[in-house]
Amino acid sequence: AESSAMKFQRQHVDSEGSSSSNANYCNEMMVRRKMTQDRCKPVNTFVHEPLADVQAVCFQKNVPCKNGQTNCYQSYSSMHITDCRVTSNSKFPDCSYRTTQAQKSIVVACEGNLYVPVHFDASVEPST
Repeated sequence: AESSAMKFQRQHVDSEGSSSSNANYCNEMMVRRKMTQDRCKPVNTFVHEPLADVQAVCFQKNVPCKNGQTNCYQSYSSMHITDCRVTSNSKFPDCSYRTTQAQKSIVVACEGNLYVPVHFDASVEPST
């Protein structure tokens, strides 16, 4: 079975990729990373930074998670991300997404012995 850490990488880490010149980025990646198999996942964020940099966020600024848990961490620096949001006329199995690039600080939930990201909580403007 896929571990929570591996699922996070599949759904949220695309170190080599970029959506900068590709409006179809989300349509392609949401399929490639298997997020349109049983439904169109409504919203998903990809982080275009080295995996080590994303994992390091677990040792950065501790912040409350949206669900009230305390194991979320915000990156000190902004990261290159792509937000994928399902379009209103999208209908499963033909999932259609809007691709939006941003530079933001990311918030992830971390757990496990290695203490790695297992959930993408939010992207926020970097705090000063």
